[in-house]
Amino acid sequence: MVPPATGVRGDGRGLGEVRPIELRVGVLHHPEGSASIRLGNTWVICTATVESRQPPFLRDGTQGWITAEYGMLPRSVGSRAMRGRPSGRGMEIQRLIGRSLRAVTDLKGLPLHTITIDCDVIDADGGTRAAAITGAFVALCEACRWMVREGRIRVIPLPGQVAAISAGLVRGRLLCDLDYAEDSEATVDMNMVMTDDGRWVGVHADAETEPVPQATLDALLGLARGGLGRLFAAQREALGLPPDGPFDPRAL
Repeated sequence: MVPPATGVRGDGRGLGEVRPIELRVGVLHHPEGSASIRLGNTWVICTATVESRQPPFLRDGTQGWITAEYGMLPRSVGSRAMRGRPSGRGMEIQRLIGRSLRAVTDLKGLPLHTITIDCDVIDADGGTRAAAITGAFVALCEACRWMVREGRIRVIPLPGQVAAISAGLVRGRLLCDLDYAEDSEATVDMNMVMTDDGRWVGVHADAETEPVPQATLDALLGLARGGLGRLFAAQREALGLPPDGPFDPRAL
């Protein structure tokens, strides 16, 4: 039996409702692209750096590369975290961010360039990797706009959008976009990355107490699709595109 996905949560949201979104571009003046994303109390700053170089494993000059780094400020969490090298979790998340962005980029449209996206968590209240991926795409768009203005590329090589969201089973209810309190109680925790045309880039699910029926996974994926639609609209609006229309890189 699939758990219910209707009702009201502690913060007043519906079970499938995304937290309030604030997504802004151009928040810093040094990077070639930057974005600030807030999902409820979770806040991430994403910056894009454009460099005229290729990573060592690309030597033929026919394509560029996109990579990412992810970190949490010491007081983004309840008690001070130590600065230093990324944890295993941090390494996993930054690889996921890079893969997600490359999934919607024509890398041959970035010849001899590397774009590095830095995602820094300012305040953490659940869903930081999802917020980082969603904001990183907007920062990448801004960096590509800069490259066109500077004559480094002719067109923006982004045929589509990518965003991410969490979902889970908490106290027998299916929830979308978990905050920290919900995530800490989840018996099933999922993080999903999807393109705006409905293709999955990443689906990571963990069951805490007992195996998960297929019907529950299917219901969580459906819940995530609805939430991701809201995030795609917020990305388009932040970029100055019609939130209810399709993503068109030629209009950026």
